[in-house]
Amino acid sequence: MKLQHPGRWLAMAVVMAVVAGGAAFGPRSWNAAGTNRLAAAAAFGLPPLPLPADVVLEPGRIELGRKLFFDRRLSFNGTMSCAMCHVPEEGFTSNASQRALGIEGKSLRRNSPSLFNVAWQASLFHDGRESSLAAQAWMPLLHADEMANPSVGHVLQRIRGLADYAGQFERVFRGAGPSMDTVGAAIAAFEATLTAADSRFDRWRYGGQGAALSEVEKRGFGIFSGKGRCTFCHLVGERHALLADGSFHVTGAGLTPPPGRAFVVALAPGVQTVLTDADLADYSPAASPDLGRFEITLDPADRHAFKTPSLRNVARTAPYMHDGSLATLEDVVDFYDRGGGDLPGKNEVLAPLALGADDKRALVAFLRALDGAHLHALTSNSRPSGSP
Repeated sequence: MKLQHPGRWLAMAVVMAVVAGGAAFGPRSWNAAGTNRLAAAAAFGLPPLPLPADVVLEPGRIELGRKLFFDRRLSFNGTMSCAMCHVPEEGFTSNASQRALGIEGKSLRRNSPSLFNVAWQASLFHDGRESSLAAQAWMPLLHADEMANPSVGHVLQRIRGLADYAGQFERVFRGAGPSMDTVGAAIAAFEATLTAADSRFDRWRYGGQGAALSEVEKRGFGIFSGKGRCTFCHLVGERHALLADGSFHVTGAGLTPPPGRAFVVALAPGVQTVLTDADLADYSPAASPDLGRFEITLDPADRHAFKTPSLRNVARTAPYMHDGSLATLEDVVDFYDRGGGDLPGKNEVLAPLALGADDKRALVAFLRALDGAHLHALTSNSRPSGSP
């Protein structure tokens, strides 16, 4: 794992609990006496985290970043915020649609990735095109189909014109006002606090709590680390687990939709209809192939390759794969049991697994045991006071 190096972990731990568990331990505050214990618990099972120079976990930066993250006024037409695609109550992704929805309802190319534990990711986005949290924050702001701002200057002028931001940047950044650097640094500081570990799996494997997992879940881990071949990409170490390898793999996901799909559409209370792929074909634009990592590297080996997601809190972050094409954990297990999609260049690890029904149930049970212990507190305490 690339991130297993000593760094400013203790400093991060002191601050992190503001989001990770403030609701469970009283009002949000910056009193370090209690936050050390809570932060250490929230990150239990994750490796030590070296933070880059542009992510500084100071209380003022985090609160300003929180405000920016939820502020719809920062989009071109005042309707979209970062939180519209990364919904706290939906695992900091969006459970409602396969692919993210952008400005004016535009359907984006890919599923919204979860922001849980995003500070531990060496590369960002499904194709890994960015490595800096602070720089990443600007990409949705400027993307024509997301928040649609025409320029960096347009966003900064908008912020400077909002009375409730007056003086906030200057107080937090020692006199520096809104700029590309300060906006990115503030949002990155907030996102770096979205820590969700301390799962029952962590307490069983790393905490010596033998009863933290049920017998079925333990059997599921045996399949996960054995004949299921999951740990080839979703790494589990001796001391901690990112449950991802930071690499990019070709799985064939999403290239061949399951035949005969049907969608239940609510028309009015108590009234619904069913639409099939054939019904929707005339209303859907032709989808261009998503070449994944190849679009960044132009390396033929990266054609249709996508980043391995962490499986922490995976039960909360449906739908799955880069395009949201698999709706449930059961669908994901079935997909890999078949050996993935039918695609040249597929990862050689992917081959039919011949899992039985009990194997699959145990594997899904284990995946559900990867939820962090403080998710409710993290979610309920993530929004700014008074936000929708």
